[in-house]
Amino acid sequence: MTQGKKEQVRVMFDNIAGKYDFLNHFLSAGIDVLWRKRLVKMLMKSNPERILDVATGTADLAIELARKTKASITGVDISQGMLDIGQQKLITKKLDHQIVLKLADSEMLPFENHSFDAAMVAFGVRNFENLDKGLAEMQRVLTKNGMIVVLEFSRPRVFPVKQFYNFYFRFILPSLGRIVSKDKEAYTYLPESVGNFPDGNDFLVHLENANFSKVSQRRLTFGIATIYTGFKL
Repeated sequence: MTQGKKEQVRVMFDNIAGKYDFLNHFLSAGIDVLWRKRLVKMLMKSNPERILDVATGTADLAIELARKTKASITGVDISQGMLDIGQQKLITKKLDHQIVLKLADSEMLPFENHSFDAAMVAFGVRNFENLDKGLAEMQRVLTKNGMIVVLEFSRPRVFPVKQFYNFYFRFILPSLGRIVSKDKEAYTYLPESVGNFPDGNDFLVHLENANFSKVSQRRLTFGIATIYTGFKL
């Protein structure tokens, strides 16, 4: 594509917004729900009162978090289509007073320094056009000792999970995603973006470069996904 990655991502998610939740749960056999629950459990250890959900999409993670806390949650995303679906869910679940959704760029967050006690991202950082800039922005808006928690796909290393995962991501997932979403590129982009993402220890280096300390990772489900954590210096 000639358009920048940011615009590509925005258009792509606008196009698949209506089918996004179904596809997420279907293509992951529902395990993405368990991964989000694990992230929320880890985040709640720091008892944050003001939480930022970056690349919130249809607000699944924010909604899961709201089940565990009365804290104020702000979700941002560059796709208005995704936010519209998310807002409908918040109204249905009567969470629109606790969770506020905003159209915003993760690399230019419209918030003052030290605005949040915690920041979280689920399956969004690999979509950043500039990963380091996005992480630096989250660091900027966090209070001192504020926590960052990132859930992202990673590449399994062990046999036979690695081989099955590669086959599924390369052949099965794009075909199923294309049939359901009617979008030729969205679920081809997914395995490409995962393959290009600096997972594992490489991502911890990016967190440290953004001035996060005590960085760590917890691999989930044979390494298919990983939760990364860190704290603002």
